[in-house]
Amino acid sequence: MRALAAMLITFLAAGPLAAQDFTTLKGHGGPVMGLAVHPETGQVATSSFDNSVGLWSERTPRWLEGHEAAVVVVQFIDETRAISGGDDFDIILWSLEDGTQRRFEGHKGKVAALDVSPDKTQIVSASWDGSVGVWPLDGSEPRFLTGHQSGVSDVVFSVDGQRIYTSSADGTIRVWRLSEPDGVPRIIVNQGFGVNKLILAPDESWLAYGAVDGVTRIVDPENGETLRDFSLDRRPILSMAYHEDTQALAAGDGLGYIMMIDTSTWEISRDFRAMRNGPVWALDFSPDGTLIYAGGIEDVAFAWPVAFLDEFDPAGGEVRSFLKDPEEMSNGERQFMRKCSICHALTPPPSRKAGPTLFEVFGRRAGTVEGYPYSDTLDGSDIIWSDETIDALFDIGPDHYIPGSKMPMQRITGEQDRKDLVAFLKAASNGAGSEEDKREN
Repeated sequence: MRALAAMLITFLAAGPLAAQDFTTLKGHGGPVMGLAVHPETGQVATSSFDNSVGLWSERTPRWLEGHEAAVVVVQFIDETRAISGGDDFDIILWSLEDGTQRRFEGHKGKVAALDVSPDKTQIVSASWDGSVGVWPLDGSEPRFLTGHQSGVSDVVFSVDGQRIYTSSADGTIRVWRLSEPDGVPRIIVNQGFGVNKLILAPDESWLAYGAVDGVTRIVDPENGETLRDFSLDRRPILSMAYHEDTQALAAGDGLGYIMMIDTSTWEISRDFRAMRNGPVWALDFSPDGTLIYAGGIEDVAFAWPVAFLDEFDPAGGEVRSFLKDPEEMSNGERQFMRKCSICHALTPPPSRKAGPTLFEVFGRRAGTVEGYPYSDTLDGSDIIWSDETIDALFDIGPDHYIPGSKMPMQRITGEQDRKDLVAFLKAASNGAGSEEDKREN
């Protein structure tokens, strides 16, 4: 209450800035893993574990559906096009006018990051398969650059579009010349721990990176020499954003903090506990730099007025069900929370979660929840969900029991654990779903 009262007093005295308020964008059915703000129009795009991209007009979403797994990154190309990538290994080019899509395929692992060339003729992708994809937007064949010894986590174009900088779980930052298709990338940083995020200054005077061990450093993009170090006793750094006009650099970490650095003075201007629970997976600024948007473990994207960050309590409600203390749950509920809850609701349809609702699942034919885009494997399936079929699903795993389905590979090897899960589902899927499920749907 004290923080809220202080915030109200500040807003009443703040003049024009009082119009800037805390904002929530609600509608996704899973954690918000990617976020982008159009630098001119201010439109917000979000991507989520629910396999979708949301385009927000004020606080109302329009959904872009096409990915077959979690969407972890989204980026605008211009006012009419956007790109997204995710756990299905694919990139989708979206028309924002009519929602049509073009799919780019070729990666063999999760697409972790994307960037658009300055002339908007090509995109680059970072993948957990260890490669960097270079994709001409005219439909020409892509190129795949290899050299990292582990998954590639981020990629950014140079100002002239002739080079790209990449980071990786192998602990290195490398620079590639695109005019040399078979050239060996040059390593400019080798810091030992995986590097998650990169930000290149618009004038290329510095390169910022955030790493698994909590390091936030500013280096010379030519030789990797450390210019500044803003590492705090938190880890890992999972997201970064930069606003050129205000010279504000933001870094989000696994404990829910957003650190703001003023790059004109190279001082930490704010260190803000943004999320009550979980990490900050995505960050971006509004076009004028007065708002900072963030996504994390909640099914909601949040935005705070930068000038008043210190006046806000952490965002988010109670601990998400899948983060509850296991000791507070029965064994069957524990199995559900670990294996099912992130993708499936227990309440009546519709649901924006990645998988179909499990409401009244017993006795239901697989592939029949109205409105859910099933894979060809389950569309028209003769499987009837029962004690026996659900037990078999987790005994041998979805990739063997229903090969070709969207369900990720996972098994419950203990017979009693499977029995307890079935018993929990029988009780919970008959309309007695959790309060959290009811709020989310």
